[in-house]
Amino acid sequence: MKRNKYCFGLGTVGRDMFYTLESMYLLHYLTEVRHLSNAMLAAVGGLLTVLRILDAFNDPVTGILIDNTRSRWGKFKPWIVSGGFVACVCLLLMFADLPVSGTPYVILFGICYVLWDISYGVNDIAYWSLLPALSTDQAQREKMGAFARICANIGMYIVVVGLLPITNALGSAVGDLQKGWFIFAVVVCLLMLGFQLFTLFGVRENRSHYKDEERTTLRDFVQVIFGNDQLLWTTISMILFMVGYCTTTSFGTYFFTYAYGDANMYSVFAGVLGVSQLTALLLFPKAAAKFSRKKLYSIATVLVVAGYVVFFFAPMHMLPIGVAGVLLFIGQAFIQTLMLMFLADTIEYGQWKMGRRNESITFSVQPLINKLGSAIATGVVTLTLIVSGINQAADATQVTAQGLLIMKFAMMVFPLIAIVVGYFVYLKKYKIDAALYSRIITELTERGDLK
Repeated sequence: MKRNKYCFGLGTVGRDMFYTLESMYLLHYLTEVRHLSNAMLAAVGGLLTVLRILDAFNDPVTGILIDNTRSRWGKFKPWIVSGGFVACVCLLLMFADLPVSGTPYVILFGICYVLWDISYGVNDIAYWSLLPALSTDQAQREKMGAFARICANIGMYIVVVGLLPITNALGSAVGDLQKGWFIFAVVVCLLMLGFQLFTLFGVRENRSHYKDEERTTLRDFVQVIFGNDQLLWTTISMILFMVGYCTTTSFGTYFFTYAYGDANMYSVFAGVLGVSQLTALLLFPKAAAKFSRKKLYSIATVLVVAGYVVFFFAPMHMLPIGVAGVLLFIGQAFIQTLMLMFLADTIEYGQWKMGRRNESITFSVQPLINKLGSAIATGVVTLTLIVSGINQAADATQVTAQGLLIMKFAMMVFPLIAIVVGYFVYLKKYKIDAALYSRIITELTERGDLK
């Protein structure tokens, strides 16, 4: 069990470095490194938004393919390998100095992005589908999930803290900032593939205690998604949360460059948040043992709300901004870990209710959620950068007070509303508590669905 816990968790260090580079910094690269015009930014930003929304609905089909996989290496690991490799190739193309401009650049970039999105979704669904296949014990899942989130956040914050100083240093060394970013992308891709080896060779999946399932069809897919009411409500709640979270984090470099006035402080701020978030994740298993999940979610939401309020009204001084960030990201760390647990538990709920166990279809909603959240965030950020005047500004002095206020509303008020609405959806609709889950496991065992 310990081997699975550590090897599963370590597998996501490189994955989240990889995903963070694309999800949080691709727009920054396009606006601050490639310096796209407003027209080009509108075209690329609009394209990314539409493609992310369309591709999000491809993920459940990927879940069907993975659920139907039968191989000597299991159903998940072949897809982890193939998806990860193709995604790395596509990411490098997006950060390469492509020898085209204008409409041809938008088209080529869009093709690379679609292929990246599909292949990373394959890797992501297969990876997270391993978690519920390793244990049906809620406490064990919480420990595995918390450790995996810790590793994921370590990977994320390595990029968040190090990206700007490292790419600037690489750019100075090679005489070209764009080449510096490409070198950084190469290193991240190598780490992505390297850390995946822990999962591929270290995790031992034991499916002997699950009954054999029939192959999943498209008709079954519709039943799994819409017949499992708890999965449906969890998905809606998670989408709303990710819309808020992705929107706020996507504005990070712009806030410190144009509102705070010192882009170098972004890495310092991110370092403080990283320590706070990792501390919260380390404490999660103890907190989960003391409080119910519903109470933990309520506490975390209060922290997030307090963080946004302090952040919005804070003067441009690091102390109040840092306090706001700590509140916000401690709450966020708890909520993301809880949602991973909610999603895992809907698998047994769906098996109990509909007689089928579909890990990959269920976990296919996670990249769907991330892509929808990222898509809406990309649209909000792109529109805000153009309307506020930030995209065409050479430095902070060229952005008006009205422009900065527009950014603050888009960065803080809109995300807060989305996150709070998501919390109330969970509060009113999610019902899988410890007592119900225990009953589900008992009845599944009595029916012979669990051995």
